[in-house]
Amino acid sequence: MSTAYAVPVPRRRSVRLRARVRQGVSRVRGSAVAILQAGVAAGGSYAIARYGLDHPYPFFAPVSAWIALGFSQTRQLRKVAELAIGVAIGVALGDLLAHLIGAGWWQIGLALVLAASVGRFLDRGGMLATQSGVQAIVVVGLPASVASGGAFGRWTDALVGGAVAVAVAALTPGDPRRLPRRAARAALLELVATLGQLVRGLRAGSVDEVEDALLRGRASQPAFDEWRAVALGARDMARVSPRWLRHRDELTALQTASALGDRALRNARVIARRCGPLCQGPHRVEGLALVLEELGSATEALAEAFGAGAGLDAPRRTLEAIAVRMDPFVLAPDDWQVQSVVLLLRSLVVDLLEVAGADPAVARALLPEI
Repeated sequence: MSTAYAVPVPRRRSVRLRARVRQGVSRVRGSAVAILQAGVAAGGSYAIARYGLDHPYPFFAPVSAWIALGFSQTRQLRKVAELAIGVAIGVALGDLLAHLIGAGWWQIGLALVLAASVGRFLDRGGMLATQSGVQAIVVVGLPASVASGGAFGRWTDALVGGAVAVAVAALTPGDPRRLPRRAARAALLELVATLGQLVRGLRAGSVDEVEDALLRGRASQPAFDEWRAVALGARDMARVSPRWLRHRDELTALQTASALGDRALRNARVIARRCGPLCQGPHRVEGLALVLEELGSATEALAEAFGAGAGLDAPRRTLEAIAVRMDPFVLAPDDWQVQSVVLLLRSLVVDLLEVAGADPAVARALLPEI
């Protein structure tokens, strides 16, 4: 096994832990407003059922509100209403069966069959049927002492929670571009950090720093996975939501860019793996390190442009200026090992140009002939 891969386990875990913490904080920030809105809806629906309807244990009011709203900022009103109806159906059927035939193992099975069947009959989507079945199981399985507000009090509580959730979704329409933009910025900044660590390792001649850059690149994969998932979800919602239809082109571009960004990260990891041996010997890596540093700065500008929803022309021009200088025989004269890394770096530059909206053929044409 080469030295470049012999990474001590404690350091590997430390790098991954730091990456998880960064990405976790980023996810919480991105969903903070949506979670706060859901919390207000849950508390408000409980208060309405408890003090407005005089139900002593309005358990299903906040449950319905939370299930219907969730923590996504790309809430589609139809989906929120669908979830709220699913919860109400499940609770109603569960309440009815619990009063008619009691609770037990076969009653739970029957409640699930009936609630899921009604959900499938009413809507072709799977979410309504799933929530109907889950809530029917919960209602039948809970002891009768948890009943609230009479024979169908729990159903009434579920209606209250669903109504509050629909009201919140209708009165606080979110911008579907916000979450994909934030995810794009967070993912690209992870790539910037990987490139920065790689530059420091090359300039210091430190195999450990280069290995840490590789580990950081690997640990950055979840950020790019989230970017792809969020962008795809927002684009799909824009196809069916009249409110978001005008944003369809940008959301499609964000979804395409997420796939290209993932490819750029993978290329960056390949480059990091190949840079380890360059720290062990008399290799002239300053030209390579300088280009990587400039590429990191351009990627940072690209990340900020995505995050702000600004135009990508400025970072694309910067990347184009880097592309025309990617001649391995100029950046690394008389050193075939460094030249081989520059050749790999050319692919990364093209990837980032495509992320910035450049045509693939045009991006490749900018590279010097070799």
